[in-house]
Amino acid sequence: MNKSVWSDNVKLPAFPELKENIKTDVVIIGGGICGILCAYYLKEAGVDYVLLEGSRIASGTTKNTTAKVTSQHGLIYDKLIKKFGKEKAKLYLEANQRAISEYEILSKKYNCDFERKSAYTYSMIDRRKVENEVKAVNLLGVSAEFTKKLELPFRTKGAIVFHNQAQINPIKLIAELSKNLNIYENTFVSEITTGAVVTKCGTVTAKNIIVATHFPFINRYGGYFLKLYQHRSYVSAYKNADKLEGMYIDEDLKGMSFKNYGDLLIVGGGGHRTGKEGEAWNGIDKFMTKYYPDAELKYRWAAQDCMSLDYVPYIGRYFNKSSDLFVATGFNKWGMTSSMVAAKILCDMIQNKKNEFREVFEPNRSVLTPQLFVNSAEATLNLLSLNTKRCPHLGCALKWNKSEHTWDCPCHGSRFE
Repeated sequence: MNKSVWSDNVKLPAFPELKENIKTDVVIIGGGICGILCAYYLKEAGVDYVLLEGSRIASGTTKNTTAKVTSQHGLIYDKLIKKFGKEKAKLYLEANQRAISEYEILSKKYNCDFERKSAYTYSMIDRRKVENEVKAVNLLGVSAEFTKKLELPFRTKGAIVFHNQAQINPIKLIAELSKNLNIYENTFVSEITTGAVVTKCGTVTAKNIIVATHFPFINRYGGYFLKLYQHRSYVSAYKNADKLEGMYIDEDLKGMSFKNYGDLLIVGGGGHRTGKEGEAWNGIDKFMTKYYPDAELKYRWAAQDCMSLDYVPYIGRYFNKSSDLFVATGFNKWGMTSSMVAAKILCDMIQNKKNEFREVFEPNRSVLTPQLFVNSAEATLNLLSLNTKRCPHLGCALKWNKSEHTWDCPCHGSRFE
């Protein structure tokens, strides 16, 4: 039952394992949608590249997404204006709007079930917060509306709606995009040295390296073990439930999301910081029993998202002094548009082209936020724990996840059987 709707009935192409030393201009580490898009656009630009995936392409976060393609990332724009100013907030919005258009362009060449939909973020407790977000988005030059007319079977304080957003089947898209790409699977990267990537059966020498591995695994640079934490969320898909025209998400990270894909109602919820306890699928089950008692469960899966300190992903140079090492991470539950934004920015940077959105996502911006201290305290607490099961990443104590029967690291999100 623990299988996502996206990966069912889609056959991905298989690729060989790297078994020799090779040279290239760009090596991409990570075969999720971000890495695949980087490879695709580099190939389109005529840049020599190779992509390395430690397992199978699209086997991680990408296949466990809810697949919303939207620039409405919760109630974010009021916060961005206050923190970064109107100009940068507007660039963030424009970058994600452009990402939607890029997916639509791809959908005309590759079947990926691209479908335009309205996106709603609702609040269960605070109408004013939603109204402030509407004002912020309108200030940035985009039309957004406040509404209380929702298709949901429970009352809210209201929602902000963005029209003309979208959804896709990301695995269908990757199945098509990857067919003619230069990819090696089952090729786990054990080390990055100056100008080279090391695997068990071969070394890739490259002028540029892109780390698109969800969580950046090089600890000695960038401080990503403090700049990120990971959040798990749970998803179920049902037949015989209401058909929703829009896509809905609670502004609270612990809240629920709703959308349709074909004849399935996809419901997300039960979220919690990785390594902590949460309702998991139990919360979704209770909701469905109450509001959709005749619905039939067809799929169930879980997602894990890297959360940045300030709501904005880290896209660009891995650390201040790096000229050939790049990163894309911290997508904050919005991996579809953020992956497209990252691919466009990184491909431009590698080709020494100007990109108007680059500065907004600069990974080496200020890290002095309240979340930094929460992350630091969480790491310290778990490093000092007496639990004998430890994470090999930095030694944090592992916590048992009874819903998924795994040992999870509350510091940085690693998970083990």
